[in-house]
Amino acid sequence: MICRILYIAVILTFFCLTNTGCAAQMKAVKGLSRVGFAIQVGAFSEVKNAERLTNRLQQKGIEAFYFRKDSGLYAVRFGDFETKEKAKKAAKRLVAEKVIGSYFIAPPQLDGKKSREVGIEKAPQPSLKKLTPVVPKKSREERAGEAETPDHAKAHGDMGAIAARTAERFVGIPYRWGGDTVVDGMDCSGFARAVYNLCGVNIPRSSREQFKVGDNISKADLKDGDLVFFGNSEAEINHVGIYIGDGRFVHAPRRGDDIKISGIEEAYFIKRFIGAKRYF
Repeated sequence: MICRILYIAVILTFFCLTNTGCAAQMKAVKGLSRVGFAIQVGAFSEVKNAERLTNRLQQKGIEAFYFRKDSGLYAVRFGDFETKEKAKKAAKRLVAEKVIGSYFIAPPQLDGKKSREVGIEKAPQPSLKKLTPVVPKKSREERAGEAETPDHAKAHGDMGAIAARTAERFVGIPYRWGGDTVVDGMDCSGFARAVYNLCGVNIPRSSREQFKVGDNISKADLKDGDLVFFGNSEAEINHVGIYIGDGRFVHAPRRGDDIKISGIEEAYFIKRFIGAKRYF
């Protein structure tokens, strides 16, 4: 009898260690997923051009966002495709509809590092000739918009630091998530979602949904990349920002306003601080 119990225990332990459906593993990814292949468009010198294209895509029901690259140029990114072929098919359809022109297929981010697979391709010409893969050089388009961060952060796989540095690149951008159709309070969560998307992680859309996933973090234990939430209560969360260290966080204050850095100990935010979450 004892031998039988031990045998069952060993089998169950082996199952939990090898089966991806194990509860412990599911808890770590609940509400989160990896971003697949994405479509990236443009190298705009004017943010209004990036915003205009983003709005046009969103009017077609496509969740898109724009961001500033280290070069100072703006790009638009959208899509979460399982394969490069599916991303190419969607991009070619938008080219045919004259919604977009030249584009890149951005490969998935793997723990802050770009996929080894060459996923960057130029848009097809009007003749729809066969696409030819182009291996990007280090100096070209900042590797087509991957999350550009300090080398030491990538080397140590510090996804929190990568998210924080990515968030800082948005500072000063007049951000409008969803254009004129966005509801008040959604720009801040849309901004957080955009930053995490660039880092290769999908998080929920609204700040309330974002607060329901991830690990609870106290204010004293905040680290780069954690999300900080504000509101009247957990049931009435209406604002979220990305912590970047030294008591500061990056956020979209209100619809159409510039992305900015604020102090978490400012009187306004002290009264409304609800909690923090960590997803890495």
